[in-house]
Order: sequence, then structure tokens, then C-alpha cells
Amino acid sequence: MQIERELITAILSLTKQDPAALELVNRKAKAPLSLLGDLLRKMQNDGLVYVKAGSVETDDVQRLKLAFRALELGSDLEAISGLLRWQEFESMTAAALRSNGYDVAQNLRFSHMGKRWEVDVVGCRKPIAICLDCKHWHRGASPGALRRVVEEQVQRTAALAGAIPSPRIHVKCASWEKIEFVPAIVSLPVPRFKFYDSVPIVPVLQLQSFLTELPAQLGSLKHLTKQIAPRVES
Repeated sequence: MQIERELITAILSLTKQDPAALELVNRKAKAPLSLLGDLLRKMQNDGLVYVKAGSVETDDVQRLKLAFRALELGSDLEAISGLLRWQEFESMTAAALRSNGYDVAQNLRFSHMGKRWEVDVVGCRKPIAICLDCKHWHRGASPGALRRVVEEQVQRTAALAGAIPSPRIHVKCASWEKIEFVPAIVSLPVPRFKFYDSVPIVPVLQLQSFLTELPAQLGSLKHLTKQIAPRVES
């Protein structure tokens, strides 16, 4: 267990930008070569790494899955979080949305009421437009910090609802006649609170199940309904 944990930490550390040579991974993990090979084969079979030509490489989703495996094995959350890039967290969030049939926009920037806004990830699947704020917290947020985060996300969501339709905002839901905007927070660690003011705070690895249940749970969540009058052809 400890050797697997050290191996995952070594892979996360060495593959941030480029593939890592097996020799470097072995040196950093301080694992016997025979055991290293067995563990890497298992990780590759589980879809956690690519091993080829004497090197190890990972994509964004694999790196997040490796991080969670390390946490399951007892690694320190702050140390593991420090090995992840912000983009990897957002990529896994976007991938979960797409696998559930959502059209996705990342880092959506727009203007409304004289102010600039940005939403990390917007997922559209009729009639829902879920607006996600991805929080790469190293630790759980305090109640006060969580309140501010939720309030700010509700404001962003309301601003997006107010700004649509606009030719400058390219999201799938802009063409719908009715949109249910749902603000939500996606967290790397498991939060102390699942909801704040009816806004869900979802651990990223539970996002798939949350999205599956979202249509049935919509009525119990904070959401904003936007009706858009159909365009009349002249």
C-alpha cells in the first residue's frame, strides 16, 4: 500500500508537463523494479496511466483519478492537491458533464449590467443549464468561506441568466425558450456540507451520480427560470 502511494505521488510529480522516464519514476518512488513493473501494469489495465517506450504518461482525467487513489491510500490531501494543475480539475468536471449528455462551455466570459463575469464550466442539457464553480481547495472550506463562494456563484448564475440571449454568449441553452439555471460548486475534497442555501457542493468524483439525479432533484435546488420569447420571423 505504501509503495503504491509513493509510486502514484512520483507519477503525479513527474508527469505534470511531459511523460516521465521509468528510471526517474523508479528513483523517486524508491520501489523495487520488479514491483514497480507489476504496479504500473495494473494501473495501465485500470486506465490510470499509459506506459510505453520506457516512459509513463498521463492525461488530465487520469491524473485526477490517480490523485483520488492516493487519497484512498492515505496520502495527505494538501500534498496531493499541490501536484495537480487547475486545468486538470476543470477538465474532469467537463468530461463528467459530456458523458452525461451535456453540451459544455469552459471559462465562459461575458458582460452584464456593465460588469464582466466568468463561469468556470457551463453544462447545457435541456431544460437545465448548470453553472459550476470549480474549487481546488486543499482543505475543506470554513462556513464563512463557503457562504461567500456560494453567494458569488449564485450572482454569476443570475448574471448569465440575465445576459442570455446574446450573440456574444456561445452556449447551447441560448437558443432554448425556457432555461433552468442551476448554480453549483464542485470541490476536490469531500465537503463538510452537501448544500448551502439549497446550492449543492459536489465532490468531483461524485459529479457523475449528481448529474444523473439532477433532473429529478431540480425542484429542491436553488435555480433560476428564464423564459425567452420565441423569435417571430418577419
